[in-house]
Amino acid sequence: MTGARRSRLLLPSLMFTALTVSVISTLGAPMVPTIAREQGVSLSAAQWVLTSTLLAGAIAGPVLGRLGDGPRRRGAIQGALTAVCAGSVLAATAPGLALLLAGRVLQGVGMGLLPLAISVAREHLPADRMRSGIASLSITTSVGAGIGYPLTGVIAQHLDYRAGFWFASLLSGLALVVVRRVVPVGSSTPGRPLDVTGAALLCSGLAFVLLAVSQGMAWGPRSGATLGCLGVGAALLALWAVQAHRARHPLVDVRLMRNRAVLAANTTALLTGVGMFGVLSLVNLYTQVPAGAGYGFRLTLTGAGLVLLPMSAGSLAANRLASALVSRFGPHRVLPMGSLVVTIDLVVLALWRDHLSVLVLGTFLLGAGVGAAYAVMPLLIVRHVPPSETGSATSFNQVLRTVGGALGSAAISAVMLAGTPSGGHVPRDSAYTTAFLMTGCVTFLGVLAAVALPPRRDTAGAPVRGVVHRGPAARTSSEESEADAVPLGSGSRPDPASKGSA
Repeated sequence: MTGARRSRLLLPSLMFTALTVSVISTLGAPMVPTIAREQGVSLSAAQWVLTSTLLAGAIAGPVLGRLGDGPRRRGAIQGALTAVCAGSVLAATAPGLALLLAGRVLQGVGMGLLPLAISVAREHLPADRMRSGIASLSITTSVGAGIGYPLTGVIAQHLDYRAGFWFASLLSGLALVVVRRVVPVGSSTPGRPLDVTGAALLCSGLAFVLLAVSQGMAWGPRSGATLGCLGVGAALLALWAVQAHRARHPLVDVRLMRNRAVLAANTTALLTGVGMFGVLSLVNLYTQVPAGAGYGFRLTLTGAGLVLLPMSAGSLAANRLASALVSRFGPHRVLPMGSLVVTIDLVVLALWRDHLSVLVLGTFLLGAGVGAAYAVMPLLIVRHVPPSETGSATSFNQVLRTVGGALGSAAISAVMLAGTPSGGHVPRDSAYTTAFLMTGCVTFLGVLAAVALPPRRDTAGAPVRGVVHRGPAARTSSEESEADAVPLGSGSRPDPASKGSA
Protein backbone atom coordinates (compact mmCIF):
# COMPACT_ATOMS: atom_id res chain seq x y z
CA MET A 1 0.00 0.00 0.00
CA THR A 2 1.37 3.41 -0.99
CA GLY A 3 2.07 6.03 1.65
CA ALA A 4 -0.52 8.45 0.22
CA ARG A 5 -3.27 5.84 0.23
CA ARG A 6 -2.36 4.74 3.74
CA SER A 7 -2.57 8.36 4.89
CA ARG A 8 -6.06 8.73 3.39
CA LEU A 9 -7.26 5.51 4.99
CA LEU A 10 -5.72 6.10 8.41
CA LEU A 11 -8.56 8.06 10.05
CA PRO A 12 -11.40 5.86 8.65
CA SER A 13 -9.47 2.78 9.80
CA LEU A 14 -8.97 4.17 13.30
CA MET A 15 -12.64 5.14 13.51
CA PHE A 16 -13.75 1.69 12.37
CA THR A 17 -11.55 0.08 15.01
CA ALA A 18 -12.79 2.35 17.81
CA LEU A 19 -16.42 1.96 16.72
CA THR A 20 -16.04 -1.82 16.59
CA VAL A 21 -14.83 -1.96 20.18
CA SER A 22 -17.58 0.43 21.32
CA VAL A 23 -20.32 -1.70 19.73
CA ILE A 24 -18.86 -4.90 21.21
CA SER A 25 -18.72 -3.38 24.70
CA THR A 26 -22.52 -2.81 24.61
CA LEU A 27 -23.37 -6.36 23.55
CA GLY A 28 -24.01 -7.62 27.06
CA ALA A 29 -26.57 -5.10 28.34
CA PRO A 30 -29.86 -6.12 26.66
CA MET A 31 -28.83 -9.79 26.56
CA VAL A 32 -28.59 -10.24 30.35
CA PRO A 33 -32.11 -11.78 30.66
CA THR A 34 -31.50 -14.04 27.65
CA ILE A 35 -28.15 -15.24 29.02
CA ALA A 36 -29.68 -15.84 32.46
CA ARG A 37 -32.45 -17.96 30.92
CA GLU A 38 -30.27 -19.98 28.55
CA GLN A 39 -27.47 -20.53 31.06
CA GLY A 40 -29.91 -21.36 33.85
CA VAL A 41 -28.52 -18.75 36.27
CA SER A 42 -30.00 -15.83 38.20
CA LEU A 43 -30.20 -12.32 36.81
CA SER A 44 -27.65 -11.12 39.37
CA ALA A 45 -25.22 -13.80 38.21
CA ALA A 46 -25.83 -12.96 34.53
CA GLN A 47 -25.20 -9.29 35.33
CA TRP A 48 -21.52 -10.20 35.58
CA VAL A 49 -21.35 -10.23 31.77
CA LEU A 50 -21.44 -6.43 32.15
CA THR A 51 -19.41 -6.11 35.34
CA SER A 52 -16.54 -8.27 34.08
CA THR A 53 -16.18 -6.23 30.89
CA LEU A 54 -16.27 -2.98 32.86
CA LEU A 55 -13.55 -4.17 35.21
CA ALA A 56 -11.35 -5.44 32.39
CA GLY A 57 -11.68 -2.17 30.47
CA ALA A 58 -10.74 -0.07 33.49
CA ILE A 59 -7.71 -2.25 34.21
CA ALA A 60 -6.49 -2.54 30.62
CA GLY A 61 -6.89 1.15 29.79
CA PRO A 62 -3.92 2.64 31.67
CA VAL A 63 -1.57 -0.17 30.63
CA LEU A 64 -2.51 0.06 26.95
CA GLY A 65 -2.29 3.85 27.13
CA ARG A 66 1.31 3.70 28.32
CA LEU A 67 2.26 0.96 25.82
CA GLY A 68 0.80 3.18 23.11
CA ASP A 69 3.19 6.04 23.95
CA GLY A 70 6.15 4.55 22.14
CA PRO A 71 7.35 2.22 19.37
CA ARG A 72 5.13 -0.65 20.61
CA ARG A 73 1.92 1.20 19.70
CA ARG A 74 0.73 -0.88 16.75
CA GLY A 75 1.69 -4.07 18.56
CA ALA A 76 -0.40 -2.97 21.56
CA ILE A 77 -3.40 -2.26 19.29
CA GLN A 78 -3.04 -5.63 17.57
CA GLY A 79 -2.65 -7.43 20.87
CA ALA A 80 -5.81 -5.84 22.28
CA LEU A 81 -7.82 -6.66 19.15
CA THR A 82 -6.55 -10.23 19.26
CA ALA A 83 -7.80 -10.48 22.84
CA VAL A 84 -11.20 -9.10 21.79
CA CYS A 85 -11.47 -11.56 18.92
CA ALA A 86 -10.42 -14.53 21.08
CA GLY A 87 -12.84 -13.43 23.82
CA SER A 88 -15.69 -13.18 21.32
CA VAL A 89 -15.09 -16.72 20.08
CA LEU A 90 -14.79 -18.00 23.66
CA ALA A 91 -18.06 -16.29 24.68
CA ALA A 92 -19.83 -17.69 21.62
CA THR A 93 -18.74 -21.28 22.31
CA ALA A 94 -18.71 -21.26 26.13
CA PRO A 95 -20.72 -24.16 27.59
CA GLY A 96 -21.09 -22.45 30.96
CA LEU A 97 -21.15 -19.05 32.62
CA ALA A 98 -17.54 -19.20 33.85
CA LEU A 99 -16.05 -19.42 30.35
CA LEU A 100 -18.57 -16.90 29.06
CA LEU A 101 -17.33 -14.42 31.68
CA ALA A 102 -13.73 -15.17 30.72
CA GLY A 103 -14.62 -14.27 27.15
CA ARG A 104 -16.23 -11.03 28.27
CA VAL A 105 -13.10 -10.14 30.24
CA LEU A 106 -11.02 -10.54 27.08
CA GLN A 107 -13.52 -8.41 25.17
CA GLY A 108 -13.18 -5.73 27.84
CA VAL A 109 -9.48 -5.31 27.02
CA GLY A 110 -10.56 -3.56 23.83
CA MET A 111 -12.13 -0.70 25.82
CA GLY A 112 -8.60 0.69 26.24
CA LEU A 113 -8.03 1.07 22.48
CA LEU A 114 -9.54 4.53 21.99
CA PRO A 115 -6.61 6.40 23.62
CA LEU A 116 -4.19 4.51 21.37
CA ALA A 117 -6.18 5.52 18.31
CA ILE A 118 -6.03 9.16 19.47
CA SER A 119 -2.25 8.86 19.91
CA VAL A 120 -1.89 7.60 16.33
CA ALA A 121 -4.09 10.42 15.05
CA ARG A 122 -2.10 13.07 16.91
CA GLU A 123 1.22 11.92 15.48
CA HIS A 124 0.34 10.83 11.95
CA LEU A 125 -2.62 12.89 10.73
CA PRO A 126 -1.90 16.11 8.81
CA ALA A 127 -2.24 19.27 10.87
CA ASP A 128 -5.43 20.37 9.11
CA ARG A 129 -7.15 17.05 9.95
CA MET A 130 -5.77 16.36 13.39
CA ARG A 131 -8.29 18.25 15.52
CA SER A 132 -11.37 17.04 13.64
CA GLY A 133 -9.93 13.53 13.54
CA ILE A 134 -9.41 13.37 17.31
CA ALA A 135 -12.90 14.75 17.93
CA SER A 136 -14.41 12.16 15.56
CA LEU A 137 -12.57 9.34 17.32
CA SER A 138 -13.72 10.47 20.74
CA ILE A 139 -17.44 10.35 19.91
CA THR A 140 -17.24 6.70 18.79
CA THR A 141 -18.10 5.82 22.41
CA SER A 142 -21.57 7.35 22.15
CA VAL A 143 -22.09 6.50 18.47
CA GLY A 144 -21.21 2.86 19.17
CA ALA A 145 -23.61 2.72 22.11
CA GLY A 146 -26.42 4.11 19.94
CA ILE A 147 -25.77 1.46 17.28
CA GLY A 148 -24.99 -1.38 19.68
CA TYR A 149 -28.21 -1.31 21.71
CA PRO A 150 -30.66 -1.81 18.82
CA LEU A 151 -28.32 -4.31 17.17
CA THR A 152 -28.09 -6.31 20.38
CA GLY A 153 -31.85 -6.07 20.83
CA VAL A 154 -32.46 -7.64 17.42
CA ILE A 155 -29.94 -10.42 18.12
CA ALA A 156 -31.29 -11.12 21.60
CA GLN A 157 -34.91 -11.20 20.45
CA HIS A 158 -34.65 -13.12 17.19
CA LEU A 159 -31.42 -15.15 17.45
CA ASP A 160 -29.47 -17.10 20.03
CA TYR A 161 -27.29 -14.76 22.13
CA ARG A 162 -24.22 -16.61 20.82
CA ALA A 163 -24.86 -15.06 17.41
CA GLY A 164 -24.02 -11.69 18.92
CA PHE A 165 -20.61 -12.89 20.02
CA TRP A 166 -19.92 -14.50 16.64
CA PHE A 167 -20.74 -11.14 15.08
CA ALA A 168 -18.28 -9.51 17.49
CA SER A 169 -15.54 -11.96 16.47
CA LEU A 170 -16.12 -11.09 12.81
CA LEU A 171 -15.93 -7.35 13.49
CA SER A 172 -12.80 -7.57 15.65
CA GLY A 173 -11.08 -9.89 13.17
CA LEU A 174 -11.74 -7.42 10.36
CA ALA A 175 -10.45 -4.55 12.51
CA LEU A 176 -7.28 -6.54 13.18
CA VAL A 177 -6.64 -6.92 9.44
CA VAL A 178 -7.29 -3.20 8.86
CA VAL A 179 -4.90 -2.15 11.63
CA ARG A 180 -2.12 -4.36 10.30
CA ARG A 181 -2.42 -2.91 6.79
CA VAL A 182 -3.00 0.78 7.57
CA VAL A 183 -1.72 1.84 11.02
CA PRO A 184 1.98 2.84 11.03
CA VAL A 185 4.32 0.42 12.76
CA GLY A 186 6.04 2.67 15.25
CA SER A 187 6.13 6.05 16.88
CA SER A 188 8.64 8.87 17.04
CA THR A 189 8.40 8.68 20.83
CA PRO A 190 11.19 6.55 22.30
CA GLY A 191 10.20 3.49 24.28
CA ARG A 192 10.20 3.54 28.06
CA PRO A 193 9.97 0.71 30.56
CA LEU A 194 6.47 -0.17 31.74
CA ASP A 195 5.84 0.88 35.34
CA VAL A 196 4.83 -2.58 36.59
CA THR A 197 4.43 -1.47 40.21
CA GLY A 198 2.25 1.47 39.22
CA ALA A 199 0.19 -0.75 36.92
CA ALA A 200 -0.40 -3.28 39.71
CA LEU A 201 -1.45 -0.59 42.21
CA LEU A 202 -3.68 1.41 39.86
CA CYS A 203 -5.35 -1.57 38.21
CA SER A 204 -6.02 -3.45 41.44
CA GLY A 205 -7.27 -0.28 43.14
CA LEU A 206 -9.68 0.44 40.28
CA ALA A 207 -10.80 -3.19 40.25
CA PHE A 208 -11.72 -3.17 43.96
CA VAL A 209 -13.55 0.18 43.74
CA LEU A 210 -15.50 -0.75 40.60
CA LEU A 211 -16.33 -4.15 42.04
CA ALA A 212 -17.81 -2.52 45.14
CA VAL A 213 -19.71 0.04 43.07
CA SER A 214 -21.12 -2.41 40.53
CA GLN A 215 -22.02 -5.15 43.04
CA GLY A 216 -22.84 -2.98 46.05
CA MET A 217 -26.61 -3.38 45.71
CA ALA A 218 -26.38 -7.15 45.32
CA TRP A 219 -24.08 -7.48 48.33
CA GLY A 220 -25.71 -4.71 50.35
CA PRO A 221 -24.38 -1.12 50.58
CA ARG A 222 -23.26 -1.64 54.19
CA SER A 223 -22.06 -5.21 53.85
CA GLY A 224 -18.53 -6.19 54.79
CA ALA A 225 -17.76 -7.14 51.18
CA THR A 226 -18.82 -3.74 49.80
CA LEU A 227 -17.11 -1.65 52.48
CA GLY A 228 -14.04 -3.88 52.41
CA CYS A 229 -13.62 -3.53 48.64
CA LEU A 230 -14.06 0.23 48.86
CA GLY A 231 -11.50 0.50 51.66
CA VAL A 232 -8.92 -1.69 49.96
CA GLY A 233 -9.44 0.07 46.63
CA ALA A 234 -9.06 3.53 48.17
CA ALA A 235 -5.88 2.49 49.98
CA LEU A 236 -4.35 1.02 46.83
CA LEU A 237 -5.20 4.13 44.80
CA ALA A 238 -3.62 6.34 47.47
CA LEU A 239 -0.45 4.23 47.34
CA TRP A 240 -0.48 4.48 43.56
CA ALA A 241 -0.68 8.30 43.68
CA VAL A 242 2.36 8.43 45.97
CA GLN A 243 4.27 5.93 43.83
CA ALA A 244 3.41 7.79 40.61
CA HIS A 245 4.94 11.00 42.01
CA ARG A 246 8.19 9.22 42.78
CA ALA A 247 8.53 6.89 39.78
CA ARG A 248 10.97 7.83 37.02
CA HIS A 249 8.59 6.61 34.30
CA PRO A 250 5.10 6.48 35.91
CA LEU A 251 2.23 4.61 34.31
CA VAL A 252 0.19 7.84 34.42
CA ASP A 253 2.02 11.11 35.00
CA VAL A 254 -0.19 12.50 37.78
CA ARG A 255 1.65 15.83 37.56
CA LEU A 256 -0.23 16.46 34.32
CA MET A 257 -3.48 16.37 36.29
CA ARG A 258 -2.48 19.66 37.92
CA ASN A 259 -3.03 21.42 34.63
CA ARG A 260 -6.42 23.09 34.94
CA ALA A 261 -7.54 22.17 31.42
CA VAL A 262 -6.65 18.49 31.94
CA LEU A 263 -8.34 18.54 35.34
CA ALA A 264 -11.48 20.03 33.77
CA ALA A 265 -11.57 17.32 31.09
CA ASN A 266 -11.12 14.54 33.65
CA THR A 267 -13.63 15.88 36.17
CA THR A 268 -16.23 16.44 33.48
CA ALA A 269 -15.58 12.94 32.08
CA LEU A 270 -16.38 11.40 35.46
CA LEU A 271 -19.56 13.42 36.06
CA THR A 272 -20.87 13.32 32.48
CA GLY A 273 -20.33 9.55 32.44
CA VAL A 274 -22.93 9.32 35.21
CA GLY A 275 -25.44 11.24 33.08
CA MET A 276 -24.76 9.24 29.93
CA PHE A 277 -25.31 5.92 31.68
CA GLY A 278 -28.34 7.37 33.46
CA VAL A 279 -30.20 8.13 30.24
CA LEU A 280 -29.18 4.89 28.51
CA SER A 281 -30.11 2.67 31.43
CA LEU A 282 -33.32 4.43 32.48
CA VAL A 283 -34.74 4.81 28.96
CA ASN A 284 -33.95 1.15 28.25
CA LEU A 285 -35.78 0.09 31.43
CA TYR A 286 -38.69 2.52 31.05
CA THR A 287 -39.58 1.48 27.52
CA GLN A 288 -39.75 -2.20 28.55
CA VAL A 289 -41.94 -1.81 31.68
CA PRO A 290 -44.50 -4.65 31.52
CA ALA A 291 -48.25 -4.19 31.20
CA GLY A 292 -50.16 -3.38 34.35
CA ALA A 293 -47.58 -1.01 35.83
CA GLY A 294 -49.59 2.07 34.89
CA TYR A 295 -46.71 3.66 32.96
CA GLY A 296 -44.08 2.75 30.39
CA PHE A 297 -44.48 1.48 26.84
CA ARG A 298 -44.08 -2.34 27.00
CA LEU A 299 -41.72 -2.40 24.01
CA THR A 300 -39.75 -5.43 22.89
CA LEU A 301 -35.96 -5.51 23.07
CA THR A 302 -35.80 -4.47 19.43
CA GLY A 303 -38.20 -1.58 19.99
CA ALA A 304 -36.29 -0.38 23.04
CA GLY A 305 -33.06 -0.51 21.07
CA LEU A 306 -34.55 1.56 18.26
CA VAL A 307 -35.54 4.26 20.76
CA LEU A 308 -31.85 4.53 21.67
CA LEU A 309 -30.68 4.65 18.04
CA PRO A 310 -31.04 8.48 17.70
CA MET A 311 -28.15 8.78 20.14
CA SER A 312 -25.78 8.01 17.27
CA ALA A 313 -27.35 10.68 15.06
CA GLY A 314 -27.10 13.21 17.89
CA SER A 315 -23.42 12.41 18.43
CA LEU A 316 -22.58 12.79 14.75
CA ALA A 317 -24.46 16.09 14.51
CA ALA A 318 -22.76 17.37 17.67
CA ASN A 319 -19.33 16.47 16.33
CA ARG A 320 -19.77 18.74 13.33
CA LEU A 321 -21.22 21.55 15.42
CA ALA A 322 -18.57 21.19 18.13
CA SER A 323 -15.80 21.43 15.54
CA ALA A 324 -17.15 24.77 14.31
CA LEU A 325 -17.65 26.06 17.86
CA VAL A 326 -14.14 25.02 18.93
CA SER A 327 -12.67 26.95 15.99
CA ARG A 328 -14.60 30.03 17.02
CA PHE A 329 -14.62 29.92 20.82
CA GLY A 330 -12.02 27.33 21.88
CA PRO A 331 -12.60 23.89 23.46
CA HIS A 332 -12.80 25.16 27.04
CA ARG A 333 -16.03 27.04 26.22
CA VAL A 334 -17.62 24.15 24.31
CA LEU A 335 -17.06 21.57 27.06
CA PRO A 336 -19.67 22.97 29.49
CA MET A 337 -22.17 23.30 26.63
CA GLY A 338 -22.11 19.55 26.06
CA SER A 339 -22.60 18.72 29.73
CA LEU A 340 -25.38 21.31 29.99
CA VAL A 341 -27.30 19.65 27.14
CA VAL A 342 -27.09 16.31 28.99
CA THR A 343 -28.30 17.99 32.18
CA ILE A 344 -31.28 19.58 30.41
CA ASP A 345 -32.07 16.24 28.79
CA LEU A 346 -32.21 14.50 32.17
CA VAL A 347 -34.50 17.17 33.61
CA VAL A 348 -36.84 16.95 30.59
CA LEU A 349 -37.06 13.16 30.92
CA ALA A 350 -37.68 13.48 34.65
CA LEU A 351 -40.70 15.76 34.14
CA TRP A 352 -42.10 14.77 30.70
CA ARG A 353 -41.83 11.20 29.46
CA ASP A 354 -45.42 10.15 28.78
CA HIS A 355 -44.92 10.07 25.01
CA LEU A 356 -42.49 7.87 23.11
CA SER A 357 -41.45 10.84 21.00
CA VAL A 358 -40.08 12.53 24.13
CA LEU A 359 -37.86 9.51 24.82
CA VAL A 360 -36.63 9.53 21.21
CA LEU A 361 -35.84 13.25 21.55
CA GLY A 362 -34.14 12.49 24.87
CA THR A 363 -31.76 9.95 23.35
CA PHE A 364 -30.95 12.35 20.51
CA LEU A 365 -30.15 15.11 23.01
CA LEU A 366 -28.04 12.67 25.01
CA GLY A 367 -26.01 11.90 21.90
CA ALA A 368 -25.65 15.60 21.12
CA GLY A 369 -24.53 16.53 24.63
CA VAL A 370 -22.22 13.58 25.19
CA GLY A 371 -20.89 13.84 21.63
CA ALA A 372 -19.95 17.50 22.11
CA ALA A 373 -18.38 16.92 25.54
CA TYR A 374 -16.49 13.78 24.54
CA ALA A 375 -15.25 15.41 21.33
CA VAL A 376 -13.72 18.29 23.28
CA MET A 377 -12.14 16.36 26.18
CA PRO A 378 -9.25 14.82 24.20
CA LEU A 379 -8.66 18.14 22.44
CA LEU A 380 -8.13 19.83 25.80
CA ILE A 381 -5.82 17.04 26.90
CA VAL A 382 -3.81 16.99 23.66
CA ARG A 383 -3.33 20.76 23.84
CA HIS A 384 -1.88 20.56 27.34
CA VAL A 385 0.24 17.38 27.49
CA PRO A 386 3.43 16.42 25.66
CA PRO A 387 3.09 13.98 22.72
CA SER A 388 4.86 11.32 24.79
CA GLU A 389 1.96 11.38 27.29
CA THR A 390 -1.00 11.40 24.88
CA GLY A 391 -1.93 7.72 25.25
CA SER A 392 -1.46 7.70 29.01
CA ALA A 393 -3.40 10.93 29.64
CA THR A 394 -6.31 10.09 27.34
CA SER A 395 -6.54 6.55 28.73
CA PHE A 396 -6.92 7.97 32.24
CA ASN A 397 -9.74 10.17 30.93
CA GLN A 398 -11.36 7.06 29.44
CA VAL A 399 -11.06 5.26 32.79
CA LEU A 400 -12.87 8.13 34.51
CA ARG A 401 -15.72 7.87 31.99
CA THR A 402 -15.98 4.18 32.90
CA VAL A 403 -15.94 4.91 36.61
CA GLY A 404 -18.67 7.51 36.08
CA GLY A 405 -20.80 4.93 34.32
CA ALA A 406 -20.27 2.46 37.15
CA LEU A 407 -21.25 5.07 39.74
CA GLY A 408 -24.35 5.91 37.72
CA SER A 409 -25.25 2.23 37.50
CA ALA A 410 -24.95 1.75 41.25
CA ALA A 411 -26.95 4.89 42.05
CA ILE A 412 -29.75 3.96 39.64
CA SER A 413 -29.91 0.43 41.06
CA ALA A 414 -30.26 1.86 44.56
CA VAL A 415 -33.04 4.25 43.54
CA MET A 416 -34.92 1.54 41.63
CA LEU A 417 -34.68 -0.84 44.57
CA ALA A 418 -35.86 1.79 47.02
CA GLY A 419 -38.76 2.66 44.71
CA THR A 420 -40.02 -0.92 44.34
CA PRO A 421 -43.00 -1.81 46.57
CA SER A 422 -42.50 -4.62 49.06
CA GLY A 423 -43.13 -7.92 47.32
CA GLY A 424 -43.24 -6.27 43.90
CA HIS A 425 -40.93 -6.48 40.91
CA VAL A 426 -41.59 -3.19 39.12
CA PRO A 427 -40.45 0.19 40.57
CA ARG A 428 -42.93 3.02 40.97
CA ASP A 429 -42.99 5.69 38.28
CA SER A 430 -41.70 8.18 40.87
CA ALA A 431 -38.47 6.16 41.15
CA TYR A 432 -37.64 7.05 37.54
CA THR A 433 -38.30 10.72 38.27
CA THR A 434 -35.93 10.59 41.23
CA ALA A 435 -33.25 8.75 39.25
CA PHE A 436 -33.39 11.20 36.31
CA LEU A 437 -33.22 14.23 38.60
CA MET A 438 -30.40 12.75 40.69
CA THR A 439 -28.20 11.98 37.68
CA GLY A 440 -29.09 15.41 36.26
CA CYS A 441 -27.77 17.08 39.41
CA VAL A 442 -24.51 15.12 39.16
CA THR A 443 -24.09 16.06 35.50
CA PHE A 444 -24.71 19.72 36.35
CA LEU A 445 -21.71 19.53 38.68
CA GLY A 446 -19.78 18.63 35.54
CA VAL A 447 -21.05 21.83 33.92
CA LEU A 448 -19.76 23.85 36.88
CA ALA A 449 -16.38 22.08 36.75
CA ALA A 450 -16.09 22.71 33.01
CA VAL A 451 -16.78 26.40 33.55
CA ALA A 452 -14.59 26.96 36.61
CA LEU A 453 -11.50 24.82 36.01
CA PRO A 454 -10.03 25.56 32.53
CA PRO A 455 -7.49 28.41 32.20
CA ARG A 456 -9.34 31.64 31.46
CA ARG A 457 -6.79 33.01 28.99
CA ASP A 458 -7.09 30.14 26.53
CA THR A 459 -8.71 31.84 23.53
CA ALA A 460 -9.57 30.43 20.13
CA GLY A 461 -6.68 30.47 17.72
CA ALA A 462 -4.19 31.64 20.33
CA PRO A 463 -1.37 29.55 21.74
CA VAL A 464 -2.54 27.55 24.71
CA ARG A 465 -0.65 27.69 27.91
CA GLY A 466 0.85 24.28 28.04
CA VAL A 467 3.08 21.91 29.83
CA VAL A 468 6.71 22.09 30.72
CA HIS A 469 7.94 18.54 30.88
CA ARG A 470 11.58 18.08 31.71
CA GLY A 471 11.74 14.58 33.06
CA PRO A 472 10.41 12.87 36.18
CA ALA A 473 10.72 15.92 38.38
CA ALA A 474 8.79 18.12 35.95
CA ARG A 475 5.69 20.00 36.97
CA THR A 476 2.66 21.05 34.92
CA SER A 477 0.56 24.14 35.33
CA SER A 478 -1.70 26.37 33.32
CA GLU A 479 0.43 29.25 34.52
CA GLU A 480 3.55 28.00 32.68
CA SER A 481 5.23 30.16 30.04
CA GLU A 482 3.55 30.86 26.71
CA ALA A 483 6.80 29.81 25.08
CA ASP A 484 6.08 26.18 25.94
CA ALA A 485 2.65 26.14 24.37
CA VAL A 486 1.78 24.02 21.33
CA PRO A 487 -1.22 25.42 19.41
CA LEU A 488 -3.63 22.70 18.38
CA GLY A 489 -3.89 22.20 14.67
CA SER A 490 -0.74 24.12 13.90
CA GLY A 491 1.08 20.97 12.94
CA SER A 492 3.98 21.87 15.22
CA ARG A 493 5.57 19.28 17.41
CA PRO A 494 7.80 19.91 20.39
CA ASP A 495 11.45 19.48 19.53
CA PRO A 496 12.79 16.66 21.71
CA ALA A 497 16.19 18.25 21.81
CA SER A 498 14.89 21.55 23.09
CA LYS A 499 11.89 20.48 25.15
CA GLY A 500 12.63 16.99 26.30
CA SER A 501 8.93 16.17 26.09
CA ALA A 502 9.12 13.36 23.61
